[in-house]
Amino acid sequence: MQQTARQKIMTINFSNKWMKLTLHILVWVVLITLPYILNVNRGRPPRSLTHYEETQFLRLNFISYFYWIAIFYVNSLILIPVFFYRKKYLLYALFFFASLLMAITIHALLFRNLLPDLDFNLGRTLWFNTPTFLLSIAASTAFTMVSDRISEEKRVLQREQENMKTELSFLRSQISPHFIFNVLNNIVALVRLKSDELEPTVMKLSGLMQYMLYETDEEKVSIKTETDYLQAYIDLQKQRFGRKVSIETNIALESDFDEIEPMLLIPFIENAFKHGVGMIQNPQIFVDLKTENERLTFVIRNKFNPVENEIKDAASGIGLANVSRRLNLLYGNKHHLTVEKNDGWFNVNLTLKLAI
Repeated sequence: MQQTARQKIMTINFSNKWMKLTLHILVWVVLITLPYILNVNRGRPPRSLTHYEETQFLRLNFISYFYWIAIFYVNSLILIPVFFYRKKYLLYALFFFASLLMAITIHALLFRNLLPDLDFNLGRTLWFNTPTFLLSIAASTAFTMVSDRISEEKRVLQREQENMKTELSFLRSQISPHFIFNVLNNIVALVRLKSDELEPTVMKLSGLMQYMLYETDEEKVSIKTETDYLQAYIDLQKQRFGRKVSIETNIALESDFDEIEPMLLIPFIENAFKHGVGMIQNPQIFVDLKTENERLTFVIRNKFNPVENEIKDAASGIGLANVSRRLNLLYGNKHHLTVEKNDGWFNVNLTLKLAI
């Protein structure tokens, strides 16, 4: 059973939270241990100190981690968004040095409070704390920029996905009105003729409506469901045009359980009927679809009238350009599409990997 979109979003958000927490912990493990790796004498009190003073000295180093953490997040959450991203570099530099001054001041106050019997050495304090301060700022800046870049890419991807959903809904609405109007006219004619084709026609139309209204909300459908929809659409078009249009269809599926995004192929078939009938001598449409080794090959060819085609292109619905963009979003380099016009024929060749 397929996971719902809400469940997927909750799972992704949950995973992202743990990933962020793990990343923050990793960053701080590196920031805390790196100064000791670079300077083995850091944090070691002089040999002449008493045991109590050694303990206080280590406590001072431990407390200092908290204001390095504070500086890390002040830079990440305030200084970079408010000043650096807005190109207020002078103000950023002022707050940068103010932060260093504040860190040294806090360290001096703590030193005098925890070790009142020792003389405070400003040069030694700067020597040991400035590298840690710069490391914290550098790590904070890199972490923030990488995180913001990833977040922006996710927002762009989400916008593209939402646009894709909108296009699918628009595609569904574009297919239905004119086509269904013609089918209903055919049904009226069949009723008057009391034709045996009435019931199959109504059932096919019902199946099309059910698929368009309900099943296309899923992220993927079985290839069998999609091709049944295509075949029903073609059958109704055959009934509409009769012998006026030569329509040949070949659908061969290796497996009924392969999956595909819904209504991915119908624009090409709709385009063939839109541009392949009318003021054309001996109109012909060929549809060939097969799956093999989890790969789909789809070929559709139709005759077209270049003059009439220019008029129809002004209102071509979703258009092959948008279908191509949708394929790029869904399949990326897992598909190959060619669209050609040659000697009065319009040719579409699509191959895509079903398992992605």
